[in-house]
Order: sequence, then structure tokens, then C-alpha cells
Amino acid sequence: MTKVDLSPRPVEAMSPRQLERRNSLISAALALVNEAGVERLQMKHVCERSGVALGTAYRYFSSKDHLLAAAIADWHRLLLADLVAEQRGSRHGPAETDRVVRFVRNGMRAYQRQPQLARLRVAVAASTDPFASEALQSLARADRAALDAVGPRLPPAAGELVRHIVGHSWQGELTAWVTGRTTLDDARRRLEDVVRLVLTPYEAA
Repeated sequence: MTKVDLSPRPVEAMSPRQLERRNSLISAALALVNEAGVERLQMKHVCERSGVALGTAYRYFSSKDHLLAAAIADWHRLLLADLVAEQRGSRHGPAETDRVVRFVRNGMRAYQRQPQLARLRVAVAASTDPFASEALQSLARADRAALDAVGPRLPPAAGELVRHIVGHSWQGELTAWVTGRTTLDDARRRLEDVVRLVLTPYEAA
């Protein structure tokens, strides 16, 4: 018997109408997370809010985890675009390390203003859904591209390691804050210290 492929349709293969439905599902998911938290969210609630039928929703997202991972990845990419734009005007002003420090500081403040989205990002990081993992990998790639845009020019091997360290430190400090193991101020301070530790030697060189 022929096996039916139930994988969600790739974004690049969607028609404008399908992209509109996908975006409606993401917008509804983010709104509901902000209103009631990630723990209470169910796919049927997202579908009711977005006007997309439940069966149709699974053509776009394999599971609730996939939808939520795609939602936080989309929101985070928009946040990064704003943060990069803020730093672009100061490219030749403050020291390069200071620019990256301000970049991550403003990023943490954005999550402070949207604490439910911080909880969402931490929650989906533990998902085993492969499609959710793909969405989170796209978030990590966006982080690396943004750090390239605001940071100093680094040798390729060093740059890859620096981006890895900063990205994982950001995720780790968000997790520590969301789970109550640290204060936001301490989390932000440690993240800024990591940035200075890994970038200052290259700036001096």
C-alpha cells in the first residue's frame, strides 16, 4: 500500500492564499499565548480565533509544537530586524563590542515586555517535533545573521564559534529567567558579560 505523505506543505511552495492562512494561524497563536499563556493553548482555540478549519491547519503545521515554534521564530525574526536597524546608524560610532552588547540588551528588554513570548520560546525549545526543530533552526540562523550585521568582522572559524556562544547564552539566560532561577537583571548582565568576553579580544586585535 502506498504511504501517504502527511507532512505540512513547505512555506516556499504555498500560494498567496495559503500563506495568508498560515499567517492567520501564527497571529492567532501569538495573541492567545499573550492572553492566556502557552500551557493553555490548544489547536482548536487557534483555529477558532483565526477562522481556519482544524483539518486545514494541519496542512500547514504538523502539531501545536510546530505552530508555536514557527510563531516564535517569526516574531523573533521581526524583533531582530528592528534591533539591527537600531544599530545600523551607529555602525561607525560606538565600539563594535558595545554595539553587540546594546543589541542583546535591547533584545532581552523586548522579551521583558513580552514575558509570555519568552516562556513560549523556552517551552518550544524542548519539543521533539522535527518540524518544530526546523523552525527553531531558522531562528538560530536569524540570530547568527543579525550578530554578523551588528558585530565586528571575525575570522570564519572564530565567527562561527562566537555566534554559537552568544546564541546559546541568550537562550540559556532566557531559560534561567523564565524558570525562576535568576532575575532578569542578572540574566541580562551575564549575557552582556559573555558578549564582552568573547568579542573584546578580536576588537583589540
